[in-house]
This record gives sequence, structure tokens and C-alpha cells, in this order.
Amino acid sequence: NELVFSDISSTFIPHPVTGKVTVLRNEEAVKRAIRNLILTDQFERQYEPLFGGNIRALLFENSDPFIEFQVKKQIETAIKNFELRVDIQEIAVESDPDTNNLKVNIFFFIENQKDPVELNINLERVR
Repeated sequence: NELVFSDISSTFIPHPVTGKVTVLRNEEAVKRAIRNLILTDQFERQYEPLFGGNIRALLFENSDPFIEFQVKKQIETAIKNFELRVDIQEIAVESDPDTNNLKVNIFFFIENQKDPVELNINLERVR
């Protein structure tokens, strides 16, 4: 039996033929779950106060290698605690002080799949 992970698309755009909400499967569903986990701050969800990457607070700090390390560790901790379907291989964080961005590349394996998956996220400050 093949394990299938599924989730609904957060865009809520209906499928052009069926008219139903689009469903994300396997790799795309897990990538969406990780992205939502990272972009959620702790205490943002009721009844799950520790859920989230809590990255937003670090985006307003001056860019330096220590901030990159903290972001990497917080993302790694959040994924290990809340996304049990993945095995993290590497998390790379690169800051771009000119544009106030953090570029995060996460390489991981999904449970019961042999191909590696890459997820790229640009984190930026919003004023």
C-alpha cells in the first residue's frame, strides 16, 4: 500500500473541470504544511500555543551569521516537533541585507519516498 498525503489548496481556486476545490497530494501537501509551519508564529493558533517556527521576530534583527544560525535551528526544531512525515537532510539559510530577505532552502525526504525534496522559501520583513 502506498501512503498518500493530501491537503486542500489554500488558494481555494476550483478545479476547472470538476468545480471542486483543488487537492494537493504527497510532495506538494507536505511542502505546503512545512511552509505553513514555518510562517506561523508561536501563540498564533488557539489550543496549540507552541506550534510554529516563530521566525517573524528574527526578521527584524540585523543580518549576521548568528541570526542565520538561529533561524536554521528554529526551523529545524519546528519541523522535528510538528512535521513527522519528513526526514531533514539540510537547511540552508542565506541573508540578503540589501533586500532584507532571508532565503531558506530545506532539503528533506518524505516518509516512504526515496526521492529527495527541496523547498525554497523567501522570508522578508513586512512593514
